[in-house]
Amino acid sequence: MSLINTNRTTDETATIGARAKYAAAQAVPLGKRAGTTVVQGAAGARDWAAPRVQDAKDWTAPRVQDAVRGAREWTAPRLEDAADAVTATVAPKVSSTLRSTASYVRPPTPPAKTGVRRLPDRRWLLGLGALLAAAGTTAAVAMRRRYARATADAKDATEPDATDQAAAGDSAAGDPAAEASSVNGRVTTPGN
Repeated sequence: MSLINTNRTTDETATIGARAKYAAAQAVPLGKRAGTTVVQGAAGARDWAAPRVQDAKDWTAPRVQDAVRGAREWTAPRLEDAADAVTATVAPKVSSTLRSTASYVRPPTPPAKTGVRRLPDRRWLLGLGALLAAAGTTAAVAMRRRYARATADAKDATEPDATDQAAAGDSAAGDPAAEASSVNGRVTTPGN
């Protein structure tokens, strides 16, 4: 047997449909009123809660600030004590570790030079020799130039002028002795 009676008539079905339409027609305005009431209730709740929230905020703000100040006053000396403890116990250990590491990293110092080791290095001697050779070469070139200049000046002082040579050339023309004196640079008398 089923729970739903299937022997209902068409009139009964029409009556049920009409009742459903009537209930729906009644529900729509009720829903609209309920929505309006909810909106008005929310606005009223907001208006009622706003000053109370502000009062609560005004009441809690100084208390929270006092609590934060108290926490800071309690924490600061403990942090200072911790810093002193680290300075007294950990810092010397870190410092000694850094110093020992530095001693391992530092290159060894060369041994002190004694005896033959105190003599100048070969590279230093080679450089000094090159410097002295350059100085000697410069001095030799300067002396050679000075000698050449002095020789040229002496030659100019002892040679006769061009006018003296022209007069001597006329008198010695055809004389074989005059030609011989000009070849070796000695002055000879025509009778020799």
